[in-house]
Amino acid sequence: MKRRILATLLLTACSTFLAAGSEPPKPNIVILFADDLGYGDLGSYGNPYIRTPNLDQLASEGQRWTDFYVAAPVCSPSRGSLMTGRVSVRTGLYGDRWPVMHPGDSHGFPDSETTIAEMLRDAGYATGMFGKWHLGDAPQYWPSRHGFNVWWGMPYSNDMDQVGAPGTNETIRRMIRGEGDLSWFAKNIERFHDPKRKSAWWNVPLIRSTNSDGNYEDSIVERPVEQTTITRRLTESAIAFIRTNADRPFFVYLPYSMPHLPVFASDAFKGTSLRGPYGDTVEELDWSAGKIREVIEELGLQDNTLLLFSSDNGPWQKAGGDMPISIELAGTAGPLNGDKATTWEGGVRVPGIFWGPAYVKPATISEIGSTLDMLATAASLAGIENVPTNDGIDLSRVLKNGSGGGRDFLPYYSHGKLAAYRRGNYKIHLLDPDTNKALETPRLFDLHQDISEQHDIALTQPELLQQMRDAANTYAASVPIAPSIFDARYEYLKREMAP
Repeated sequence: MKRRILATLLLTACSTFLAAGSEPPKPNIVILFADDLGYGDLGSYGNPYIRTPNLDQLASEGQRWTDFYVAAPVCSPSRGSLMTGRVSVRTGLYGDRWPVMHPGDSHGFPDSETTIAEMLRDAGYATGMFGKWHLGDAPQYWPSRHGFNVWWGMPYSNDMDQVGAPGTNETIRRMIRGEGDLSWFAKNIERFHDPKRKSAWWNVPLIRSTNSDGNYEDSIVERPVEQTTITRRLTESAIAFIRTNADRPFFVYLPYSMPHLPVFASDAFKGTSLRGPYGDTVEELDWSAGKIREVIEELGLQDNTLLLFSSDNGPWQKAGGDMPISIELAGTAGPLNGDKATTWEGGVRVPGIFWGPAYVKPATISEIGSTLDMLATAASLAGIENVPTNDGIDLSRVLKNGSGGGRDFLPYYSHGKLAAYRRGNYKIHLLDPDTNKALETPRLFDLHQDISEQHDIALTQPELLQQMRDAANTYAASVPIAPSIFDARYEYLKREMAP
C-alpha cells in the first residue's frame, strides 16, 4: 500500500510539472555492471542451474536484449568506453602489449575525456559509483576526479596485487628481456582453485573518495578488501546513496568485482548454487539487483528510473591450455563461440537487461545495442543538449517502443585494432579472434543463422565478403587512433632498460 501511494504521488507530481509547462523530472539512471559474466549465465538467457529470479523478473517486465555488446573483450577498455561512449582507440584507453591497467600505474583516465558521470553531474545529478574502476589507480585518475561525487570501491581487478608475486614493473622488465616467466601467474591460478582461498592473498584496497566542489576527501577503508562480503557492502552503499538523493535525479554506477576470479560469496550464498562457487557469486549479484529494485520501488521512484544490467565482457571459461581454469569457477557464453579476451561473440556479446516502467516497453529485443550507447541514451532522456562527442546512438526510441532504434553496425576492437565488424546480421573477422593476427582471407558469418560462428561463408559469398570488407575498412579509416595509455608504462621501462 505504501509503495502504491508513493507511486501515485510521483505520477501526480509529474502531471503537475507538465501542466505548468515545466520540464518533466530528469530520470534516475542506474547501471549494474558484472565482471566477466557470460552471455549464458542468467536464467533469462538460458542457464538452467544458476538461479537469478530477480534479474529474470527485470527482464520479463522490461527488455531482454539478445544482441547487446560491450566495446572491448577485456576490462579496462570496455569500462572506458562505457564511461565515455567512445571506442577505445579514440581515447587511448587500450593497450597492445598491456591490454588492461595494473596496480601502480602512473597513468590513467585522461582529463580530455568527458564521462557520463560528468555529463549528468553538470546537468544537476547526484553521481555515485560503488565498485571496480580499473581506469587508473593514482588519485588524479580516480572516479571522484571524473564526475562522481562519491566513489566507494576498488581501483582494479580483485585478482591483482597478488601477495608474493613480482610487481608490475618487474613483470614488464621480464617481458622486455624475453624471459616470459609466468610462474607467478600459475601460482595465481592455483590460488583461484584453493577451496580455502582468502582475500588476504590479494592486496587490493577498498577506497572511499568524495568530491565536493573540487574538494577531495580520500581514504583507504581497508586493505586487503574483504572479498567475501564485498558484493553485499557495495549494494548497501549504493542503496544508502539512493536514499540520500531520492529527492533529486541521481546516477548510480555499480560495477561489481564478481564473478571475476577469484570468486567469493558471502555466507548466505556460499555453497548454495547448483553451479558451484561460480554460481554462488552470480546468485548473490541477482540478490543485489533485487535489493536495488526494492529500494527504488519503496521510494516510489520506479516510474522515474532507467536501470541497465550488463557485464564488462564475456566469461573466463577456458578449461585448458595456458589458463587451466576449472569449469566450476568459470562462466559460460551459452551458444556463443569464444570467451573473454577474444572478438568471437562470446567475448563481447553480453546480457543486456533494461528496466523502467515509464521508459521501457516489455519485449525481447534482437536489434543491436551496445554499452557505447548509454551516454547518448542518458543524455536524450535527461534532455541534455550539449552532449559530449561520442560513438553511441540514442536507444530511447527502441526502449520506449520495443523496436526501431537499434544500431546498423558494430565495430569490434581488440589491442587497438579493428578486429571485426558487424553490419546487420553479418559479421566479418579481419583478425584471427584467438591470435589477433591479420587474416589473409577474412571470415564471414551470418549471425542470425549461425550464432555460434561455425560456418564461414566468406568463400561462398565473395561479393558480400567484399562489401563487408569495404564497409569495415571505410569505418576504420574514419576513426583516428590515439596513442595507447595502457602501453605507456611498458614503453617507459623499455627506454629505461635500453643500453
